[in-house]
Amino acid sequence: MTFRNGLASLLRPEDSVLVLIDHQPYQLANVNSHEPQMVINNTAGLAKAAKAFNVPTILTSVIAERGGLLFPQITDVFPGQEVIDRTFINTWEDPKVVDAVKATGRKQLIIAGLWTEICVAMPAIQALGEGWDVTVVTDASGAVSVEAHNVAIQRMISAGANVMTWLVVAAEWQRDWARTDSAAKLTEVIVQHAGGSGIAFLWEQQLLNTPVPKT
Repeated sequence: MTFRNGLASLLRPEDSVLVLIDHQPYQLANVNSHEPQMVINNTAGLAKAAKAFNVPTILTSVIAERGGLLFPQITDVFPGQEVIDRTFINTWEDPKVVDAVKATGRKQLIIAGLWTEICVAMPAIQALGEGWDVTVVTDASGAVSVEAHNVAIQRMISAGANVMTWLVVAAEWQRDWARTDSAAKLTEVIVQHAGGSGIAFLWEQQLLNTPVPKT
């Protein structure tokens, strides 16, 4: 096994490309590994973080005519962008998707989708075999059961995948709070999608702007 370690193994926005796969109503209807609203929230947060860091994002669905359109919480982040609709279950067998990824010139491939055990595992394992540096965002993905999700994650790790949650992806892209341009954009995403952390930040701002009582 080749261990993933060292500074160079961390995600860099200039080397990253994000692929969001099949976040559609049909798939969401049988997600039981996570609370469905959490998956929507986390995926929207991931999409907004990618936009904040100028990470190219490929949107793809499978037979949208029957399975439904991608969640508007995702497509609204990228207004007017084409959603690549496939018939292939395995996204990485669709030349249009692969060509779109290759056109970015990036090699850190980040994947999230529904379902983890099928529509994430298949492309992740194939891309790993072709030499891509693959990261799977586990909490912006979901499966038909906790077991299915966990087994899929174990399977992808065994194949060489890196796994993390959406906020960790954003933190690795940021890396240094002195990068003020992206820090401001990321903070806005945190406020909207990072739950208690976002609320705590707003509270902190409230306290900093509260006049000190005169004694």
